[in-house]
Amino acid sequence: MAGNKEEKKKSRELILDDGHIEAMEENISPEELYVDLIERVRKYHPSDDISMIEKAYRVASEAHKDQYRRSGEHYIVHPLCVAIILADMQLDKESIVAGLLHDVVEDTIMTADALEKEFGSDVALIVDGVTKLERLKYNEDKLEFQAENLRKMFLAMAKDIRVIMVKLADRLHNMRTLQYMPENKQQEIARETMDIYAPLAQRLGISKLKVELDDLSLKYLEPEVYYDLVDKIAAKKSEREAYVQKIVDEVSSHLDGAGIKYSIDGRVKHFFSIYKKMLNQNKTIDEIYDLFAIRVLVDTVKDCYAVLGVIHEIYKPIPGRFKDYIAMPKANMYQSLHTTLIGSSGQPFEIQIRTYEMHKTAEYGIAAHWKYKEAADGGYVEEQEAEKLSWLRQILEWQKDMSDNKEFLNTLKNDMDIFSDSVYCFTPTGDVKTLPAGSNPIDFAYSVHSAVGNRMIGARVNGRIVNIDYVINNGDRIEIITSQNSKGPSRDWLSMVKSTQARNKINQWFKNEFKEENIEKGKELLQDYCRQKAIDPLKIFVPEYMAAIMRKYGFKDWDAVRAAVGHGGLKEGQIINKMMELYEKDHPAVKSDSEVLKEVEEKAKTRTGSYKNKAGIIVEGLEDVAVRFSKCCSPIPGDEIVGFVTRGRGVSIHRTDCINVINLSQEDRARLIEAEWQEDLIDKNKYFAEISIYARNNAGVLADITRVLTEKNISIISMNVRTSKQGTATISVAFEVAGKEELNRVVDRLNTIEAIIDIERTRG
Repeated sequence: MAGNKEEKKKSRELILDDGHIEAMEENISPEELYVDLIERVRKYHPSDDISMIEKAYRVASEAHKDQYRRSGEHYIVHPLCVAIILADMQLDKESIVAGLLHDVVEDTIMTADALEKEFGSDVALIVDGVTKLERLKYNEDKLEFQAENLRKMFLAMAKDIRVIMVKLADRLHNMRTLQYMPENKQQEIARETMDIYAPLAQRLGISKLKVELDDLSLKYLEPEVYYDLVDKIAAKKSEREAYVQKIVDEVSSHLDGAGIKYSIDGRVKHFFSIYKKMLNQNKTIDEIYDLFAIRVLVDTVKDCYAVLGVIHEIYKPIPGRFKDYIAMPKANMYQSLHTTLIGSSGQPFEIQIRTYEMHKTAEYGIAAHWKYKEAADGGYVEEQEAEKLSWLRQILEWQKDMSDNKEFLNTLKNDMDIFSDSVYCFTPTGDVKTLPAGSNPIDFAYSVHSAVGNRMIGARVNGRIVNIDYVINNGDRIEIITSQNSKGPSRDWLSMVKSTQARNKINQWFKNEFKEENIEKGKELLQDYCRQKAIDPLKIFVPEYMAAIMRKYGFKDWDAVRAAVGHGGLKEGQIINKMMELYEKDHPAVKSDSEVLKEVEEKAKTRTGSYKNKAGIIVEGLEDVAVRFSKCCSPIPGDEIVGFVTRGRGVSIHRTDCINVINLSQEDRARLIEAEWQEDLIDKNKYFAEISIYARNNAGVLADITRVLTEKNISIISMNVRTSKQGTATISVAFEVAGKEELNRVVDRLNTIEAIIDIERTRG
């Protein structure tokens, strides 16, 4: 049965007809892949000298010679496939070489210095940009590790945009081979891909990568939805092809009559876009009619508008569904005419019209306009259109103001306007400003200058006074009214603005304006936390520990630390727990504790094997011992777990990413003991789980959350809600689930609620 199921999945992928999920051939040797790579490079590269690529292949093969992937294939297959993806984007030799070598510093004995000496500074910079940091520095804290790696990558991108191209190619091949990873890793990698890497590909205009990353993410995050879409679209394949061909024939005959040179084809919209439309419009696939688009390619911009005129003569356009991205390109350089029409049978369909050059940009984005284009002599020529990448500079600006990695990741995933749809408006002098869709005059004011935003008292749009929450439309002419007597921005503005730039500048104003208040508030919060945890502040507030905190978070003095705690940039618990960790390292526990631990360890040595219990846990080396689940992190089946030998209360089971486990002193770490889930008892038990939901405090958000939990047949044990002055609600919900798989389904469904910003599990 398992074999039939796997065979069915394979056959489903082979019937896809939109061409962006490629079935990777099996048992292709590295040598064959290398020949394929060179053939692809030679098709577009003006220079015949491929010695640098050949050398990189030899070095990578030697460095990875004893390494294998989870699939069982030689590791070198992965960098070769990454290089082939880069060659399909027609990138320069340095990019291809970096693709071949992108894992040698991280996974082999080769050093960054040796790489630079052999292949030059450009290749070394690109490889360093995609190389992960050493995990040990972050105490295996996944959030810290992920955030710091992304910060590093963005800094490298600012120096050389080829860094992200190699990273996207690396991620795409990893997604294509994700079936070999454990299920929990599949979910984790797919979520990160959908939240960060697919939007990055979109922002760079590389739709060829973006749509495949989206669809592959959907395949692992919502496999039932994905394969249901595959089946339903395949079921009407012949009917759809006949309808598309009919439209293609009709359009072709009229364009031939108009004497326009063109090429035309039809394609199915990719699965993720169909899924989003079903979700947003609450429709089934049978209720969505524009599942496909017709694309017409021509030589000139003049021909684009000529084709549009011909098509609007044949079919009736749907009002409000025409978009001119040629006159007003998207921020990622995308240009095309989009029009939605009613076919002769009454079924809507979309036609996209663009030039061949625009199509190349639509498929490969910045890669099609990359400023390092190689001449036949091996030198470089400057492309006329160099991408300014102002959005990347924007990331670098706002990430400097975010010392908290959780805030950085939440902003990147949920609130970063560089990934959102845009609206185009004009200054009084006619300059174009690009803002996130839904922006208001406050966003516009801060896009001009922070001083304009801070002194703003009103706005005119197209010559008339409007409210400051007026939603800007394409083509609006905005004029900001300022006053020297303005008292500055209101805190209410934080919940009104759409752009990250405006929000950060408003927060910065409040930080500077109320610095003294924040310092005093931070001092009180630190002292209160010490009182709650029965910690003597005199033990930890000493110069060496304070200096360590300032170094860790990049502050110049202790008042800056207090101010950060006061305005919420840092949590008081972060500071005090870190200082306690430093104190305990300098002051080991008393000897009697060690003796107790030694007795436990000696007892464990006299026993062998694994011992089970009714809690569904297998504990290594200890028999007849009480087992309980820790309330600080609430582990459930599917979590990686570890046991902690307590004094007189048996073994407490924690998640391995529990804050309390991560922050154990060196001596207490000796109390940790291996534990795992007992498969035959898991299905018989229900387990306590707790999540924190961060949401905009919109009307009905609690009703939406409880409705989702009811739909999923989840019984709520407790719910606690806290709201901030900025209009953000923190909702702690406790309930029982059968395991992590069920919890993930609940969280994924909750994430579809529009007001929700982020969801995380309790970690201690």
